[in-house]
Amino acid sequence: MKYEIILFDVDDTLLNFGISEKKALHEAFREFGLPTGAEDYERCYQGISRVLWRDLEQGKINLTILGVERFKQLFHKYGLEIHADAFSCAYLGYLSKQIHLIPGALEVCENLEGCRLAIITNGFTTVQQARIAGSALCNTFEHLIVSQEAGYHKPDRRIFDYAFSKLKITDKSKALIVGDSLTSDIQGGFNYGMDTCWYNPLHKENHLRIKPTYEIQKLTDILDILGG
Repeated sequence: MKYEIILFDVDDTLLNFGISEKKALHEAFREFGLPTGAEDYERCYQGISRVLWRDLEQGKINLTILGVERFKQLFHKYGLEIHADAFSCAYLGYLSKQIHLIPGALEVCENLEGCRLAIITNGFTTVQQARIAGSALCNTFEHLIVSQEAGYHKPDRRIFDYAFSKLKITDKSKALIVGDSLTSDIQGGFNYGMDTCWYNPLHKENHLRIKPTYEIQKLTDILDILGG
């Protein structure tokens, strides 16, 4: 097998983040007395959040600021008197309990026994650890590399340095990163000199100037690529 270690992203690669986010928002808004808040404000929230996550990838803000700022902006826009810090804490607590596997995730990991498997994900350490630990993938990965703990976020080369050090990898040609984000996973892997596999179930247009080594629409397609 060409690759000895596979680095998986988490959100919208192994776990369905859309479902998790929606349910966590609903629970948090309900806790703060707004049972229809998720439906009322979800679209605006997602727009704010996308901009801030892109700022994070570009090194303009840190994760702590992002976690609160997205709600601060949302509540300011709608004149909601909710403390953003408290709401963020509640939301992350609910998010950590939301575990929804992407179809094929378990099958893929079970059939890659000949490879070393690890996680490399942007996000909050306790949330990502809890979601993987509570899933059927709990005993699958050698290491969970989470950007908050690493101190750097994909596509920053330094999170890959951190991961390779943790995993004691010296040969980049033996590693493959699998993820759904062009700007985070694919750009990061490309910048680091790794092969990349873009999980693209919605057939999104590639707006980057780089081409992933592989592109798949179903996670199980990885097995064909890797000969698993």
